[in-house]
Amino acid sequence: MGEHQSDIKIIDEYGQESGHIPARHRAIYLLPNAFTTAALFAGFFAIVKAMSHEFDIAAVAIFCAMVLDGMDGRVARLTNTQSAFGEQYDSLADMVSFGVAPALVVFMWQLQGLGTGRLGLIVAFVYCACAALRLARFNINTDVIDKRYFQGLPSPSAAALMAGMVWLVSEKDLPISEQALPYIAIAMTLFAGLSMITNVRYWSGKAIGIQHSVPFFKLLIFVAVMLCIISWPAFTLFGLAFGYALSGYVQWGMEALRLKKR
Repeated sequence: MGEHQSDIKIIDEYGQESGHIPARHRAIYLLPNAFTTAALFAGFFAIVKAMSHEFDIAAVAIFCAMVLDGMDGRVARLTNTQSAFGEQYDSLADMVSFGVAPALVVFMWQLQGLGTGRLGLIVAFVYCACAALRLARFNINTDVIDKRYFQGLPSPSAAALMAGMVWLVSEKDLPISEQALPYIAIAMTLFAGLSMITNVRYWSGKAIGIQHSVPFFKLLIFVAVMLCIISWPAFTLFGLAFGYALSGYVQWGMEALRLKKR
């Protein structure tokens, strides 16, 4: 049973009611929050597997959290069950699944054995703190920013970049020396973390409506991407995450060059 709040009345200087502000919906709905809970569990499961040094499973769990996190918002909009509770719960779950979990997975994977361990601890915390700042800024800017773009790299995309790196290296025999891996992990962690708190714009994809028709070639591209994910999941998902992370900087550079020419 959900809790509802009545509208807030506006009283003018003469004591007369001059209008009202509709209060935010405070109901608690089962279906979208069930997906959020599942995403939270996936993030928690990733942490547990990282502590057991099963890093490939931990990376897959973070990707599962991404899928579930994307579904809870879709389900809430399709069933008209958005609520203030759901928004806050989703943000807290994102902090665990896309902030704490990726930082801990990478720390246990490569960063804890770097030197005395302090450098790796600092780098992992920088990522975690950037994820918290990113989510806090997103929560207060939802009614201000352009819905077509994200301000800074979204935390699920940053987590995908981290998890994809771990999964790819754990699954494939890449021509990378063991001595270089910790420094690659540091660079990727700092890049993902700091990208979340920049003002670089990233395409949100919210302009695409699932109920609208699309050209045939876009359907072919989607099928090709799905086939690549099925055939080479670690390589494809890491490539998509890395390409998306770079896309914001590419767009920012093109806009800077355009303004310079003017």
